[in-house]
Amino acid sequence: MPKPYRDLAGYLKEKTGCKTAKICIDGGFTCPNRDGRCSTGGCAFCGARGAGEFTIDPAVSIGEQVRVRLANPLGGRRAARFLAYFQNFSATYAPADELRRRYDAALCDERIVGLAVATRPDCIDEEIAALLGEYAARMPVWVELGLQTASEKTAGQMNIACPRAAFAHAVSLLRARGVDSVAHMMVGLPGEGLAEAMDTLRLINAQPVAGIKIHSLYVMRGTALEALWRQGEYTPLTFDMYTETVARLIAGLRPDIVVHRLTGDCPRDTLLAPGWSAEKNKVLDRIHTILRERGWHQGCLYEKDCLI
Repeated sequence: MPKPYRDLAGYLKEKTGCKTAKICIDGGFTCPNRDGRCSTGGCAFCGARGAGEFTIDPAVSIGEQVRVRLANPLGGRRAARFLAYFQNFSATYAPADELRRRYDAALCDERIVGLAVATRPDCIDEEIAALLGEYAARMPVWVELGLQTASEKTAGQMNIACPRAAFAHAVSLLRARGVDSVAHMMVGLPGEGLAEAMDTLRLINAQPVAGIKIHSLYVMRGTALEALWRQGEYTPLTFDMYTETVARLIAGLRPDIVVHRLTGDCPRDTLLAPGWSAEKNKVLDRIHTILRERGWHQGCLYEKDCLI
């Protein structure tokens, strides 16, 4: 049964002509929110691996990480083609010549047919956009931008330390070079409900982004969010609240945007709350059920939301 939204698997098959999967790579980057350029400690929800919990040890070379994953891919066993995905920390946070060296090291096999890079909006400038544009001229390329929320207040509470205006600026720079942007938003941030999630969605809809990643906020061991949770200052969304919110976001999402993700993945040994975050298939099944029962599909409420 076709999904009621533009999903990543279908998009990649359109681009490459076959099943294509991502190879997650630790590129050895850090983040301006950790090294003191913007702040220290990182975002409150970010773990020690900077969202790279499923990557190989960064002491292993980039080329060797790729070769290991090609031999034993995670979730891509039937894939014929792959994208090199620099997943954790801010994977554009280095001089352009160093970025080129690291990206080229990942393109070490003819089965690698594209490049995906996760980063912060304030880690994109003209020179880096131009470099990424060179790759985009010969293969599928996208840049994931960690927006998370449209709220400056919430961003401050979570120590995101990146002005919201940086998101639109980064999208503009990348678009000018022919590079797709993927907006990353979190559902369930402290003090945020459906109304705040819709505010973030409207900001994303208003920008020429090509994709969206909707991520559940979970409490991971060793993060600043853990302390808030243990002190009773943060309560995660319930399963029903999360799935209802995501279904509504899909209905309000601009129809051309590709949906890359609808929930988050956290290693079970570091997940503290909510427990339902570990049941990814259950979460997805419930979102699909809500959409089906209400007759909703991607964009069916988009025009309505534009008028609010």
